[in-house]
Amino acid sequence: MAATVREVAQLAGVSPSTVSRVFTAPDQVQEATRKRVTDAAQQLGYRPDPAARTLRSGRTESLGLVVPDIANPFFPPIVKAMQARARNHGYTLLVADCDEREADELETIDAIVKKVDGLMLWASTLSDGRLRELAAEIPLVLVNRHVEGIPELRISLTPGISQAAEHLRALGHTSCVFVNCSRPEHLRGKSIRETFDAQGLSVVELGPYDPRFETGLHAATLAVANGATAILAHNDLVAIGVLHQLARSGVDVPGQISVIGVDDTLLAAMSIPALTTIRISPQAVATQAADLIVETINGSAPGRPAEVGSRLIPRASTGPAPHRA
Repeated sequence: MAATVREVAQLAGVSPSTVSRVFTAPDQVQEATRKRVTDAAQQLGYRPDPAARTLRSGRTESLGLVVPDIANPFFPPIVKAMQARARNHGYTLLVADCDEREADELETIDAIVKKVDGLMLWASTLSDGRLRELAAEIPLVLVNRHVEGIPELRISLTPGISQAAEHLRALGHTSCVFVNCSRPEHLRGKSIRETFDAQGLSVVELGPYDPRFETGLHAATLAVANGATAILAHNDLVAIGVLHQLARSGVDVPGQISVIGVDDTLLAAMSIPALTTIRISPQAVATQAADLIVETINGSAPGRPAEVGSRLIPRASTGPAPHRA
């Protein structure tokens, strides 16, 4: 049978209320007394009841994270790193998937909002007005979504895209395709067109599509028909679909066409050929997002968005344009 508060109190030589304070408000208990209580609790195998702690403190000691697609290999390393960072702050992490649908996102938020002290939404599909209402109900952080007045973590692809454009230009490419899976408000397509134009690279944009493996299968055929010698995909998952379809069609990569992804997931290094990609550090994203939501909960969030950068990781899927081979 589990040990009780009274048993811990008797062993430690303190009152039951002191034991409760050690686990709910440790700063209110002297260090020597606190140590006696925690030693006694460890000896007896006592564990405080999380539900009771929540009722007393009004805090759940949990953070919520809603991502678009947990099946995307980009997210698991971020979730793992964010769990570790949350634990450092004294929180557990609850993760949910909304499958990039507004109705599912609303349902998911309703299900977890009362179970967490703060909420992080990744590329939210909700309207600005709904997000402002939500931010008035609970500490809220947006990742890759801007709404004035709500703390935000931006993932900047600008450095990585610039390096990708320079890389392709140096290899002699002039005709490129961008497989776009972004919603209009993200403006990823516009950023890529402007950056590639500055390097003298023409870009045909395909989409927007869903950011899935099947999209790459479809887009690869269209890119070849457009006469492109390079393809930049929305993410690694789409890029792997492109590689798969090109191989099935007998198109040599990178001999006839070069392919670049975004994210630098495990898939990128394992693909054949290994995928050139724009790296976004999961550890940096996890650290910044977890720190930002804790600061928001504590009322100390900075007034400007936090930002994580990116960089190109060249691998075997890019090579000289065919006319320079």
